Amino acid sequence: MPIIDLPLYKRNIIITRSREGILDIKKIFTSKGAIIYDFPAISIGDPDDLNPLDEALNQINDFHWIIFSSSNGIKYVDRRLRYFNSSLKECSKKTKIAVVGEKTAKTLDDFGIKADFIPPEFVAESLIDNFPVSGYGLRVFVPRVQTGGRDLISDQFRKSGARVFEVAAYETRCPDSIPEDTINVISKQKVDAIIFSSGKTVSNSAFLLEKELGKEWLKYFDQTKLFTIGPQTTKICKKIFGRVDSQAQKYTFEGLLDVAINIFS
Repeated sequence: MPIIDLPLYKRNIIITRSREGILDIKKIFTSKGAIIYDFPAISIGDPDDLNPLDEALNQINDFHWIIFSSSNGIKYVDRRLRYFNSSLKECSKKTKIAVVGEKTAKTLDDFGIKADFIPPEFVAESLIDNFPVSGYGLRVFVPRVQTGGRDLISDQFRKSGARVFEVAAYETRCPDSIPEDTINVISKQKVDAIIFSSGKTVSNSAFLLEKELGKEWLKYFDQTKLFTIGPQTTKICKKIFGRVDSQAQKYTFEGLLDVAINIFS
């Protein structure tokens, strides 16, 4: 297909994510002709206190299930286990693992581990509604982000009679600034779409935009389409930006690509 016929040809699209995460996603949009501007709206690192995570990992083989709701949870749990000369793959031989989301399952697969349960829809509610066994009597380990995540999974398992160990495995923080070329394209109001992949990317983006552009920052997006990855991100985007133009039907970046193609082609 000639470049000019690509569905996102010369569309200026901003992706808000971690710096590492944007690299993975850029390719699928540029392959459709888009010009991607990086907006690292979160940085990812260890939680403030590693002791609770270390205590949980010390008894990891005593849990019946580990439930991961993000790829970062998998990466940071495995990283910490390796610090203690173990690995998540080794632990998965004794403990079952459930994941929320296709990308989370793919990350687990990259570690050589097959998820024991993936819900039919990529949201926490679907995991709870379709979990293969009763929660009663289970010991469940839920590694999660330190701040800003949802408590739904842990709360529902506790209600069903499970003993839940919910522990911060990583933290997402707000970076200090926006890349210069991204600010330039925003200032010129040449952005066709901005993509939000989590509630935190929405709130951190707004904070950084106000810091860079002042109190009237929202006016720069009057002609920009706002795309969100799922219901929780949509809720926060509507609260902060006042609208959402389209939400992915499939809660993945491939789903967001479909949304962009549908809107612009």
